Amino acid sequence: MGAVVADDGPSGVKAPDGGWGWAVLFGCFIITGFSYAFPKAVSVFFKELIREFGIGYSDTAWISSILLAMLYGTGPLCSVCVNRFGCRPVMLVGGLFASMGMVIASFCTSIVQIYLTAGVITGLGLALNFQPSLIMLNRYFDKRRPLANGLSAAGSPVFLCALSPLGQILQHEYGWRGGFLILGGMLLNCCVCGALMRPLEPPKKSDATKEPAEKKAKKKLLDFSVFKDGGFVIYTLAASIMVLGLFVPPVFVVSYAKDLGYQDTKAAFLLTILGFIDIFARPICGMVAGLKWVRPRCVYLFSFAMIFNGFTDLMGSMSVDYGGLVVFCIFFGISYGMVGALQFEVLMAIVGTQKFSSAIGLVLLAEAMAVLIGPPSAGKLLDVTRRYMFVFIIAGIEVTTSALVLALGNFFCIKKKSEEPHTKEAAAEREELNKSEDKTPEDAKFSQKWYDLRFNQIPRYLTGQLKPCPTTRINVIGWTKMTDFNSTQSQHILVKENHSLSLHLVFSEV
Repeated sequence: MGAVVADDGPSGVKAPDGGWGWAVLFGCFIITGFSYAFPKAVSVFFKELIREFGIGYSDTAWISSILLAMLYGTGPLCSVCVNRFGCRPVMLVGGLFASMGMVIASFCTSIVQIYLTAGVITGLGLALNFQPSLIMLNRYFDKRRPLANGLSAAGSPVFLCALSPLGQILQHEYGWRGGFLILGGMLLNCCVCGALMRPLEPPKKSDATKEPAEKKAKKKLLDFSVFKDGGFVIYTLAASIMVLGLFVPPVFVVSYAKDLGYQDTKAAFLLTILGFIDIFARPICGMVAGLKWVRPRCVYLFSFAMIFNGFTDLMGSMSVDYGGLVVFCIFFGISYGMVGALQFEVLMAIVGTQKFSSAIGLVLLAEAMAVLIGPPSAGKLLDVTRRYMFVFIIAGIEVTTSALVLALGNFFCIKKKSEEPHTKEAAAEREELNKSEDKTPEDAKFSQKWYDLRFNQIPRYLTGQLKPCPTTRINVIGWTKMTDFNSTQSQHILVKENHSLSLHLVFSEV
């Protein structure tokens, strides 16, 4: 979607694509598991809380809602903290917050106190871990980034399958207070994962290549310039629409089965099927997205995953027996896993490492508003119609609509711009270059073409489809001198100027 940014990480550091990156991936796997599975896992304690405080199910459900709202809604705050203090310190503090919230909650005497502790404090702690872990994963992986994203995303279904039965055991053995206390201790592992997030060190520069301090741009705590990127705007809009319906089926599928007359254990087994399929779908989709032919088109693979998910919801609305719901959960698990593996990979491809910390915070904030509207409005629809069919149909329409917004927006609004003929400004620069004193008679021997690298040619260069001519010179908008492409300095310019989309080069076909 838009210009895929090729960057080497902060300060020009190249992503190692392995090494310590595997430890970072392991930490991201754990953090993703806790962040997405924990709000659902605490639901096993709801019956005990209802008995303890004499409240209704809707009152206890607010605990999970607040956890999710904090995870999504505090995105900009996390971005500011990461840009100011770095990923590792933020994650260490977040791990302490997540643990402290659950430990204090075990001593609470009212449901409101649990909202503030297990909901707000623990939710903030998980948010301060989730976002920085994705940022570090993006910095450590480049060529293998789709696979890394798929493997880390698999932490969600794995932890959901593990934490739910564990919560039931803890409730049976120690009650809800003891269970909260033990879960709080487990969340201290977030601090261990934070310690794994070792910052990448930039290469040492000689005095001649060091930039003067006054020329270094001050880093923004929250970079709103991402909204100037049409690809980012389309992605944010599509993701917000998607979230309206994405989480609805997993919330209602169990009660759907109960409404058809099946036992609680049999109905709950549907989520186990969904989670088991999801575990394998995410890393497999990550491997597919990393293929040479697929990766430049990952936005369309993401659109397909959303259409697949929406179509599955529409078909699931027609289920009339347990077998139909089992088939629905299998296909929903595949499509849900594909969406989970690709959503942040596509965002990383759009904005790059430099702006990802700000971009993900703003996207999560937009999704937070949608996630607080989607499931509750679906519940209201169910109260009015008393039919699950309409709930699944609306969810399917919302997810399918988001896929169309993403695919059509990319194809017509972004790709069209990348294929436009050169502007007069570019033509003038080309003519000026051809007449420059640096041109030698030998240049005429090469069949040279001008390419506008604003959108579509840098990926071709990076994948080896284009090569620079031996005598190629670079003319960069805003730069006054010509530089040899083969020099280290010019390769750095290629990466740097790609962000501002203003680079023109002479290339020959391979």
